[in-house]
Amino acid sequence: MNGELLFIIAFLALIVFLLVVDLGLLSKRNKNSINANEVSPKKALTMSLLVIGIALGFYFFLANYGNYLHNIDSIESLQKTINKHHLSLKVIPGDLEASLKLYNKNIALEYITGYIVEYALSIDNIFVILLIFSSFKVAKTNYHKVLIWGILGAILMRFIFIFVGASLLNRFEWIMYIFGAFLIFTGIRMFFSKEEEQLDTEKHPVVKFAHKYFMVHNRFEGGRFFVVIDGVRKITPLFLVLLIIEFTDLIFAVDSIPAIFSVTKDPYIVFFSNIFAILGLRSMFFLLANIVGKFRYLKTGLAFLLSFIGLKMIFHHFLDAWGFKTVHSLIIILIILGGSIIASLLIPPSNKPIAGEGK
Repeated sequence: MNGELLFIIAFLALIVFLLVVDLGLLSKRNKNSINANEVSPKKALTMSLLVIGIALGFYFFLANYGNYLHNIDSIESLQKTINKHHLSLKVIPGDLEASLKLYNKNIALEYITGYIVEYALSIDNIFVILLIFSSFKVAKTNYHKVLIWGILGAILMRFIFIFVGASLLNRFEWIMYIFGAFLIFTGIRMFFSKEEEQLDTEKHPVVKFAHKYFMVHNRFEGGRFFVVIDGVRKITPLFLVLLIIEFTDLIFAVDSIPAIFSVTKDPYIVFFSNIFAILGLRSMFFLLANIVGKFRYLKTGLAFLLSFIGLKMIFHHFLDAWGFKTVHSLIIILIILGGSIIASLLIPPSNKPIAGEGK
């Protein structure tokens, strides 16, 4: 068994471990509590810190042992990997150890930059998930069940998207320009879009699709996804909500995955950063659900972030020639996100007077 396969197996084992911990920590029921299935802020904070800590620890692991990911054991195999993933990195002739240090440092930086981008974009996902739960009037006690199944589905979809995308980029480099243009369009649309207060639960495309091809029950049945009525198996509104969340994540993946490919062309690094961000989504949801509305400028920051990444993808050849590196991208990304958060906290909301008030 080669080093690359061992690396991937170990990573997948880590993901399974985190999912088991997540289920045990966030989904543990308190029989004496009326709201037995609700997740407390303390548990959400504990899980969030655990996932973030492991994600940061993975950065240091890559910085020291990242070469095992692609089983690099010679100058030749290192150069081959650099060429394959279009790294702007030069091998030090005759010095494998020093070359590996540069390589490991580079992919670790790519990973942490991609992770920050994905984590930031996943916060926008929280806005949408809250909107879905509110619109369909989902009981808070069912949030955790829908989210855990939603995350499992998201991991599978991201895996497929990432490796298909990497294969396309390796064969057709011009796709980078399409990705870049799409991200700029998405950023501009996000900047000018208005916040929705509710979804139309009757006209949503997933609802229409489900009613056309499945038997749909007309009311919630606790935390059940399926119910048998008069011998007929039907899906419940809770399962409809799960389908809508999966559909929403599919749309988010179309934005976020091209964004990571602007940072690195290595599909494994893209996958690692994506999965750690997704794993932190459920605990972050319960942690930020009641305060996420306070970060009203975050969506504006994400709009600028997507536009910046899109421009970077379109002009990547010029930027490489100017010596623009991953660390520069990381600095700009942190400035954009930090600025939007600080603005949200410091600038008071504008309370427009109601017509006729004060007269």
